[in-house]
This record gives sequence, structure tokens and C-alpha cells, in this order.
Amino acid sequence: MLELVSEHACYGGVQRFYKHDSRAIGLPMRFSVFLPPRADDAPLPALFYLAGLTCNEETFMIKAGAQRMAAELGLVLIAPDTSPRGANVPGEAEAWDFGVGAGFYLDATQQPWARHYRMESYLHEVRELVVAELPVAADRIGIFGHSMGGHGALTLALRRPDLFRSVSAFAPIAAPSQCPWGHKAFTGYLGADRAAWAEHDASALMANSVKPFPHGILVDQGLADKFLAEQLYPEAFEAACAQAGQPLTLRRHEGYDHGYYFISTFVEDHLRWHAPQLAA
Repeated sequence: MLELVSEHACYGGVQRFYKHDSRAIGLPMRFSVFLPPRADDAPLPALFYLAGLTCNEETFMIKAGAQRMAAELGLVLIAPDTSPRGANVPGEAEAWDFGVGAGFYLDATQQPWARHYRMESYLHEVRELVVAELPVAADRIGIFGHSMGGHGALTLALRRPDLFRSVSAFAPIAAPSQCPWGHKAFTGYLGADRAAWAEHDASALMANSVKPFPHGILVDQGLADKFLAEQLYPEAFEAACAQAGQPLTLRRHEGYDHGYYFISTFVEDHLRWHAPQLAA
């Protein structure tokens, strides 16, 4: 059951923050929802947004400025938290890129993380909740995200293309098996087996697919992003899409960095890109 924490009028719709006892995580969790003005008329298309390292369910809704366009297009926006809170795993708050705020949108298999760090299952749980309790059309859901959340959006969509009709990303960790962030997270959550890593690596998943999203995938990447060379590897995902015959629009932007000034600049493009794919 969802508990409403707060709600705020926003562009003729309503911005809400919910908490609930999560079956997948085994702890209380929070997520945010923007409902556009037409939400009382009929179930609407929805977009999940997955945030990056250190963020939570509030970050996107406060910083991206996406509600205005979502209201115009009639899109529900849903943003979950980025990790369990209060799991009390030893060391979970010692690093900004692993543990609290850094769940990497996968189900951990290694102890002591496996009990609560089940973010892939949690995303599917939230999807079921919003379809059951909010005006969300189950067959008209897309997904996008930023950085760690871009990784999550791409991998969740590739792992379950039956559940997500469209996918896009801002500066995703596109080949986590090849970068320090991914090595740290995958070793801690999944162990040393690189075959298990590949199941959560967008470039590896895409290379073994055949055109899973025929309407295309949109990725925006800033060229002044300080994490680009060491952590993100968009060229690996680009090559994997070419191998899979997957249409990809990869836009590289001079002068833009990794933060929400970048995201807020291009978020309207992403909503406009998803909307026709989620149309009835």
C-alpha cells in the first residue's frame, strides 16, 4: 500500500512523493510521481526515470524541470530511489559510488548485499504498484535515466523489452564491465564471474541482441563530461548497436558536462522523443 508523503500543485498537475514497505527490498522505500493534468480521465503513458550515483527519488523532479513538458504531453513521470536506505550493511555508506545511493539497478547475489540490495526487482515492483494504484497504462511505459541510471535504463529495457516500449539515456555508464565504477559495483554486488557482469552491461547485452528497439534509442552525451573517457564508454554501446542492427541516435554535445544543467537542457527532447512511441 502506498503512503502519500507530500503533494504539490505543478503545471496544472500534481507532484507527489510516496513511501511504502517494499516486498523486493524488505525495507521502506520511496519514489516520486508527477501526474499531468489529464490524469483523472484515463490511464496515461508513463516514463520511469532512473537517477545517478548519490541521488534519490527527489533529484530529477527538483532539478530537471521536466514537469512542464510532461504536463503538455500527458506523460506520467516516475522516479524511484537509487538504493535501499537503512539496510545497515557494514560499510554501505563509506563510498559515494557503492552502497547507499549506488544500487546500480541490479539484484545483488553476494553477501551481505543480497538480502536488501535488489534494485532490479524493486523497479519491477514499483511498476506493478503504479499500474495498480495510479492512472498508468501498463502497456505504454518507457524508461530513461542518467549516468548510473542511464546504465539502469538501458539494461532493464534490454533485459525486459516486453515491459518497456521506449528507452533513452543521458551520459550512461554504457559498458560498466570496462570501467572503474562498474568493476567496483559488479565485484561487490555480483562477485568475480564476468559472465554475470555481462548480464548487466548494456553494451554486452546489445551485442547479443537483434534490433530489440526498432523505433530507436536516444543517448545524449556531453563532451565536457569529466567522466567520459574513464567511466562512460558511449563508443562501446555505439559499436554494439551497429552490430545488433539497432537504430541509435547518439548526440555528442560540445561544452556540456555530467550534471543537471546538461540534463535540463535536453530533457524536453527526450520527453518528445518518447511520447509518440508511448501513444495509444
